[in-house]
Parts: sequence; structure tokens; C-alpha cells
Amino acid sequence: MLTDALSKAIAELEEQQVAELVKERLASGVTPLEIVNSLQQGMAEAGSRFETGEYFLGELIMCGEIMQDSMVVLEPLLSGSNAEYKGNIVMGTVKGDIHDLGKNIVVMLLKGSGYNVIDLGVDVPKEKFIDAIKEYKAPLVGMSVLLTGCQESMKETIAAIRAAGLETKVLIGGNYIDDVVKNYVGADFSAQAATDGVKVADGIFGAA
Repeated sequence: MLTDALSKAIAELEEQQVAELVKERLASGVTPLEIVNSLQQGMAEAGSRFETGEYFLGELIMCGEIMQDSMVVLEPLLSGSNAEYKGNIVMGTVKGDIHDLGKNIVVMLLKGSGYNVIDLGVDVPKEKFIDAIKEYKAPLVGMSVLLTGCQESMKETIAAIRAAGLETKVLIGGNYIDDVVKNYVGADFSAQAATDGVKVADGIFGAA
């Protein structure tokens, strides 16, 4: 049960209330990161409701949009305290696939959890993934795929990352992703639910 008013407001999709509470807390001296943490707790609750069938994809998307609106206010204030970020994560939808809904939800959840996410967008070639991993020294890269036909593209990208000598962990996600696909393409982790991505990141960066 959520006790924090802001966490509860975002979990209940109260857009106006979330905006007002964010402004009130900033005005009263609450740090941006604390506000993000409250928002993240609410988003995690929305994710749980989605997993149990209480919420549908529409509610989860709306929650992500409310979070995004809040981050427009909070991110400039957070950028001055990058040391507080847990770490860098590179995200992108693999080459040949232009779906980004699931990826965008995971990106929002990761940002809300305090990670600096480098979002490469959709239809991302393997070279772009490799360049970003090197530039940001990212310990984790997330790849999204919706089309089964793009599985080979994902496998090739992961093979290229390994061939480049990068030890970054690879998380894959998508509507049909399971351990069979994970093992086939050579990924380290797979995520079926958006909240799984945060669990994986916390496991990696918590152990780092």
C-alpha cells in the first residue's frame, strides 16, 4: 500500500495532482531525486497492477506519459547532480524494427529509477550500439524487438558487441521474448514486463 501522496497520485493516474505535488515539493526544498524516487514507487505500483491484469497497456502508457511530463520539469534540475545517477544504460530497438512503445516505457522506468539512459531510438544498426557503449562506458545495453523477423538482427548485434571485446551485459525485451530467444541470440537477460528491466539494472549496478 502506497503511503506517499505523490507515489499514490501517479499510480492512480492523477495527472493534475502529480503536476501540483511536484511543484509543491520543489518549492518546499525536496530534492529532485527524492521526487523522482516517489514517482518511481508509483510507477512500480502501476507496473505491478499491469502484471496482475488490473491495469491494461493504456494505463501503463498513461502512467509513463505523466512521468515524462514530470521529468521535463525535473531532468534539468537532476543534470546538475549527475554524480547521483546510478550509471549509464544504452537502449535501442534493433535494426529493421521501428516499434518503440515497450522500449519507451522501460526507458521512463529506468530514468525514474535514477539511471542515465542513452536512448538510440529505433532501427538501430549494430555499429551505433557499439559506438554508444564505448562512448558512455555502459555496463548494460537494452535491446527491444517486436518483430520476430528481426531476431537475426538482434543476434548479429550481440555478436558484434562481443567481437568488439565489450563486456557490457545485454538485456533483451519484447512481446515474444523468452529464455529460448535469449539463449539463441546470446543475450544475458530477457524481460517480458517493463518492470523486469529495472530489476535487471538494479541487480547489475547494485553488484557493480
